[in-house]
Amino acid sequence: MKTILATAKAPAAIGPYSQGIKSGETLYLSGQLGIDPATGKLAEGVGAQTEQSLKNVRSLLAEAGASVEDVVKVTVFIADMEDFPLVNAAYSKVFTVNPPARSCVAVKALPLGGAVEIEVTAVVR
Repeated sequence: MKTILATAKAPAAIGPYSQGIKSGETLYLSGQLGIDPATGKLAEGVGAQTEQSLKNVRSLLAEAGASVEDVVKVTVFIADMEDFPLVNAAYSKVFTVNPPARSCVAVKALPLGGAVEIEVTAVVR
């Protein structure tokens, strides 16, 4: 059985997908761009987009009764690998203790011209 996760504290899906799914004890969050849900616009700059993306992730986790401590795997997509240090700096402020497993992949482009997109998998008990 799966439960659809949705919150107005993160941007609405911009396609035929859910913000997140809870199946059993596992949360699967769709990739979050650095979009401010209040304005519907991307934050300015890679660092700010990363911070907003992670804020959106935290909002979805909270909707499911979880937190960043429950995250077991993160995938970071960036449009330019040169931005990795900026992304990593913002990321390290959120995952400070016992960070989850992570992959970082440079992609040709992201939706809406975003610089970074972050998806996570978490386990809640």
